[in-house]
Amino acid sequence: MPKPGDLVQVTRAASVQFVEPIRCRVVRVLDWITYDGWVWLDVYQLDGKGDAVARRSIFVRPAGLRVLRPAPAPRPVPGRRDA
Repeated sequence: MPKPGDLVQVTRAASVQFVEPIRCRVVRVLDWITYDGWVWLDVYQLDGKGDAVARRSIFVRPAGLRVLRPAPAPRPVPGRRDA
């Protein structure tokens, strides 16, 4: 399952609507009811330079997504201790 911040490539393996692959940054996984094995994602579609060009909600099979770069691990906040 993709996580917010993941950079993914969406191809026909994820959904037949993506004849031409696109790169996206995952914003969030939507909790909408879907068919088993499918998910709605809120994403920013990226251009060749990695800049966001559109915000989209896409319906895909997570098994067909290719994670290009996972979301970075959260950095600790200086001076803050977790209990």
